[in-house]
Amino acid sequence: MKYELLIGRRYLRSSRGNRFVSFISTISMAGVAIGVAVLIVVLSVMNGFEREVRERLLSLTAHASITALSFRLGDWQDAAARVRDNPAVLGAAPFIEDQALLIAGDKSTGAVVTGVLPEDERQVTTIADKAIAGSFAALRPGEFGIVLGDELAKALGVRMGERVVIVTSLRTTTPAGVMPRMRAFKVVGLFSAGMYEYDRSLAYVHLADAARLYRLGDDVTGLRLRLADMFAAPRVVRELAQSLGGGYYIDDWTRKHANFFRSIQLTKSALFIILLLVVAVAAFNIISTLVMVVKDKRSDIAILRTVGASPLSVLSIFLTQGVAIGLIGTVSGVLLGVLISINLESLIHGLEAVLGLHFLDAKVYFISDLPARVEWSDVLQISLTAFGLCCLSTLYPSWRAARTQPAQSLRHE
Repeated sequence: MKYELLIGRRYLRSSRGNRFVSFISTISMAGVAIGVAVLIVVLSVMNGFEREVRERLLSLTAHASITALSFRLGDWQDAAARVRDNPAVLGAAPFIEDQALLIAGDKSTGAVVTGVLPEDERQVTTIADKAIAGSFAALRPGEFGIVLGDELAKALGVRMGERVVIVTSLRTTTPAGVMPRMRAFKVVGLFSAGMYEYDRSLAYVHLADAARLYRLGDDVTGLRLRLADMFAAPRVVRELAQSLGGGYYIDDWTRKHANFFRSIQLTKSALFIILLLVVAVAAFNIISTLVMVVKDKRSDIAILRTVGASPLSVLSIFLTQGVAIGLIGTVSGVLLGVLISINLESLIHGLEAVLGLHFLDAKVYFISDLPARVEWSDVLQISLTAFGLCCLSTLYPSWRAARTQPAQSLRHE
């Protein structure tokens, strides 16, 4: 081992004369480790939140949709067959969708009522797998069954087998005057997607029953699609609409939820910059640590210079110490941050059980758990940035040590 590395390593350990300096070195390492760990945990939570919300959104909504300009798509069977022939499409399902008022007893609330074919709907969404009572298979034409989100059922105060009246925006002329078009439906299923906003506002009926309710005959509102590559949805749905002759509204999951995912990315970037300042403060604390070490080791430096050590060798000694502090702190922070991120949900549940609290209210947040997903690209970026700041912090004290004059240092000993 080169003597510069040997001396730099020995300076990291406490001895009779520099226990306080070694204590400050330990504090510097701990500061860097905590800063790195916090940054990894926060970004992992943001990654987990984004993935969880995206998966839950796509379990309820299709990757893309094609809607007629008049919201009445005729001969949709032919259009669906042509769309399914495209290799980029995994599934296509017709739908009828509109907002309506749901009434049960003395309670009422607004909801989005969607008419679907249960068999085809499984090709584009996984909402049928979210059923917690009954099933989507119970939706049969002519029986006027309805599947409600569990929060919507709670708001209406209904249970399985009870009746719900759907009031549409259409009008019907009767001897008593103009009345809104309405129909009673029987609750045949409940689902829970784990997202309050959707569990509170979605209801599903059979496509044939929705067509009768909204007087669409054999027409539908449009087609919902599931694609082989969901990130190619904007391009693929545009090409499909053009292949059908144009004249359609097109939509996809990236456009429908663009503001939400954009806000997540913006929040993630802002948190990275803010928490990086915490790491920077801990890294720059190495400057004061090494300055104290240089002051404490003035006589050692003078002796080394006297016996022939060059300024570059002295510089290397203190660079070794500073780099070692940064490396140990960064590696410790990465291990701690990854360990916490992997076990975060268990830690949160344990803390909630001890305190008797629930940190994430589904009525306020999109989810009720705090998922975490470790992205190794983020870990690498954090590690390199933190270690780079630590190395940068060692330059000034090491340069100052290299400029120490032996005669001036020994004069005060």
